[in-house]
Amino acid sequence: MGPFDSLRSMAAGAAFRRLLPFVLRYCRQFFLGLLCVVVTTAVQLLPPWVLKYAVDDLTTAVTVPRLALYAGLILVVALVGAFFRFLMRRLLIGASRDIEYDIRNAFFARLQQLPLGYYQTRRTGDLMSRATNDLNAVRMMIGPAVMYSASTILVFVVAIGVMLTIDVRLTLFVLLPLPLVSVVTWYFGRAIHQRFEAIQAQLSELSAVVQENLAGVRVIRAYTQEAHEVERFRAANLEYVARNRRLIRLQALFYPSMTLFLGIGGFLVLWLGGQAVIRQRITLGEFFAFNSYLAMLAWPLIAFGWVTNIIQRGMASWGRMLEIIDAVPAISDAGVTESGRLAPLAGAIEIRGLTFTYPGAETPVLRDVSLQIPAGSTAALIGATGSGKSTLLNLLPRLHEPPPGTVLIDGVDVREMPLERLRGAIGFVPQEAFLFSDSLAENIRFAGEGRLKPASTEPAHDRMIRAASIARLDKDVQEFPKGYDTLIGERGITLSGGQKQRTAIARAVFADPRILVLDDALSAVDTYTEDEILARLRGVMRERTALIVAHRVSTVRQADQTFVLDAGRIVERGSHDELVAGGGLYASLYRKQLLEEELEAS
Repeated sequence: MGPFDSLRSMAAGAAFRRLLPFVLRYCRQFFLGLLCVVVTTAVQLLPPWVLKYAVDDLTTAVTVPRLALYAGLILVVALVGAFFRFLMRRLLIGASRDIEYDIRNAFFARLQQLPLGYYQTRRTGDLMSRATNDLNAVRMMIGPAVMYSASTILVFVVAIGVMLTIDVRLTLFVLLPLPLVSVVTWYFGRAIHQRFEAIQAQLSELSAVVQENLAGVRVIRAYTQEAHEVERFRAANLEYVARNRRLIRLQALFYPSMTLFLGIGGFLVLWLGGQAVIRQRITLGEFFAFNSYLAMLAWPLIAFGWVTNIIQRGMASWGRMLEIIDAVPAISDAGVTESGRLAPLAGAIEIRGLTFTYPGAETPVLRDVSLQIPAGSTAALIGATGSGKSTLLNLLPRLHEPPPGTVLIDGVDVREMPLERLRGAIGFVPQEAFLFSDSLAENIRFAGEGRLKPASTEPAHDRMIRAASIARLDKDVQEFPKGYDTLIGERGITLSGGQKQRTAIARAVFADPRILVLDDALSAVDTYTEDEILARLRGVMRERTALIVAHRVSTVRQADQTFVLDAGRIVERGSHDELVAGGGLYASLYRKQLLEEELEAS
């Protein structure tokens, strides 16, 4: 065994140990299920022995009552075997479904804990493939593979033991080809494992292509790229089929080779066993029973290869799932302190000498940024695209991890606060609003799920109506066929860009947060609607800290203070009037937008 085989064995052992905690929760079910396997196997091995006596009696003297006895025994054995086979499958397959449930929950919970940066380097289709196809392969390894392994081993051992009691020499001759089975299984097992890993990787690629096309259907049709995408899918699908065919060709050799060895054994039994009957070394009934037990070895030999295939597939899939389950979240509650857990959240924000660089990048996005926003005030960030505005906002709820001691709320480092408490205190409206394939009402109320208890005692439905009114969504809802219960389609496909942004604003207002963050959340609405929304938001923002990012100066004119960013640095700060009077970057941007408005009006 080479060094790569040793590494693979060590990795397989480690992966198996990681699976044990999920399995041991159901050890009672597995124990009872394996007891049923023992009973089922024992009952399964009785009919040939009953038939041995029946055949021997047929060659001497047989009566109708004796035949009825043998027939009744076989019927009882069949009924008992069916009952325990049902229990066996109910317990073991049921336990595998329970384990599948636990693993799926653990997998999804880990996905929820992983930071934003993790998803920027992973394809959604690949993650979905691991959560579905790979998980099913793991379940097959835990349930059917365990059940059939135990059953086939027992049948194999007991059947050979009974055959030895009938005729030792004949049994040894029959078993001569069987050591070759181990060699064949070892060889094919390794090859199956490697080819199945390649299949799962290509299935992930195929799933990713489908997911991207469904998500980007508007762009594809806008640029008439349907034919190109069909060809792209066809190529990925063709490669998937090719990899499956390579596995099928391997399996096509695997199973026949197993039955070949069994056929050689059958030839030996017929030739040598027939001579033993002629020489009266064994009876005709014993010869019949011996053949029956040999036939019973056919399924263990075939099942042994099938189970090996399932285990190889399952271990390959479990390794892929462990890459997600064992991923250590870069952002966690590891640094939480008692002060961070108990500090009251009034909403005062402070940034101290913040310099931030994305992982893997060389150039900082933010450089030595410092600012203070008192609780209950409204602050604005303005600047050109790429100046670092959105990055600064993402650091506040720790969507990206800020350096220690650089981002504080109420004087406490955000890294010392529990994530649930920190993010529950922030109502975040991103530039690109994401909506779920549900009703409009459920999308607005989504912000109330699992968050801190809102300060308002207003009923949830009334709070939703008020939030929609503040976001100026109420007029649009009147035109919807079912009002707030209207289904808006996947990602809100039935809504316009402005309606999506206003729904996201209503969602944030509904959450009743201490800090309200608007990341260019009004870019898709017209100036008149923007003014109306801002006017309605002022009452909300007076009660909490508000942080607004915008490209239009009109959006931030009423802010208590405005910070102008350029190339990751704060180059100006002050009120609207102070910045206009200063004649700097803000004043230049303001004059330019005024000119654009005048040209549009003319």
